[in-house]
Amino acid sequence: MTGHALTIERRFRAPAQRVFEAFTSPEVMRRWWHPERDWATSAAEVDLRVGGAIRVVMGDPRAGTEYGAGGTYTEVDPPRRVAFTWQWDDVAIPMLIEIDFEETDAGTVVRFTHSGLPDDAAVRSHDGGWNGALDNLGAVLAGER
Repeated sequence: MTGHALTIERRFRAPAQRVFEAFTSPEVMRRWWHPERDWATSAAEVDLRVGGAIRVVMGDPRAGTEYGAGGTYTEVDPPRRVAFTWQWDDVAIPMLIEIDFEETDAGTVVRFTHSGLPDDAAVRSHDGGWNGALDNLGAVLAGER
């Protein structure tokens, strides 16, 4: 993958299996996979196998806009690792998302890498979006959403 990469590390107070499932269960993904707390994920599709598809559609209800993206799983190793290609519907730039899950005594460390971003502006934009989504995930795992 060429281009720029974004790496985020987060800790969640939940077992690795539960965190892994939050990234791979369409029902759970619809509760958190969007950049702002008041956004909604209207669709999440997962065929959790190498070569299987992933697709997410999220939207800003205030602006009435939706954003879709998807790709193909390249690695599936529950509950340790998952990786998939990623491409926004309106941008013809193939990217890669790799997520590692490390269970510790205090919960799970998630190492999230989004590579193939075209420039620094895209890294900044995706940094804000993914950190917002991971905040949402933290709330879901804590039972707040």
